Amino acid sequence: HCDIPQSRSLSSAASAATQKSVKPPVQVFGLEGRYATALYSAASKLNQLDQVEKDLTALQSSLKGDKKLREYVTSPIINKKVMATALKEAAEKLRFAPSTGNLLGLLADNGRLKKLDTVINAYKTIMAAHRGEVVCEVVSAKPLDASQNKQLEGALKSFLKGNQTLKITSRVDPSIIGGLIVSIGDKYVDMSIASKVKLYTDVIKSAA
Repeated sequence: HCDIPQSRSLSSAASAATQKSVKPPVQVFGLEGRYATALYSAASKLNQLDQVEKDLTALQSSLKGDKKLREYVTSPIINKKVMATALKEAAEKLRFAPSTGNLLGLLADNGRLKKLDTVINAYKTIMAAHRGEVVCEVVSAKPLDASQNKQLEGALKSFLKGNQTLKITSRVDPSIIGGLIVSIGDKYVDMSIASKVKLYTDVIKSAA
C-alpha cells in the first residue's frame, strides 16, 4: 500500500493554524524521504528539530548495538497496533520529543519499521542542510589515504555556496572494484569500475 505520511500525523500537538507544511532545505527522495520530510515539517512547527535529531541519533545507536532490540522492532510477528502503542509509550518514558514518538507509532502502524534506519539518515541529511552543512558520502573500494582525501575534499569544496560547510562521510565497499561513488547534496556521480564493467557488458550484449 502507498503510505504518504502527513506532517499533521506526526504533530498532533500542533495547532490547526500551523497545519501548512514546512518545506525542508533539501529534497530527500524515496519513501524514507517522505517520512523524514513530514517529520521535519512537524518538528519545525513544534520547535523540536534539534531534540528530534538527538532522539533519533540515540535510537540509531541503540538499534546498532542491541541485536535483540533490532529484531524486536523489525519483527513481522508482532501486531502493528501493539508495536505502535509500545513504541509510543517507550518514547514517552525516554522523554523523546512528541514528534519522535509519533514517527515511531506511524512507522509501526504502516509496517515500515524496517525503514527506520534510512528514515533517520534522511532526517539527518535534512538537518545538516538546515545547519548549512553539505553532506557528502564517498564510497571507495578500499580506504583512501590522507593525500587522496585532501585532493577529494579540495574538489568537493567547489560545490559549496556562501557559508556552507562540507561534511564528508567515507564508506568502503569492495564490490565497486575500484574508482569512487560520490553523492553530494542531491547530486550523485558513479565513477566506479563496477559501473563501467556493467556498461561495457550491456554494450556487448546488445551487439550480440
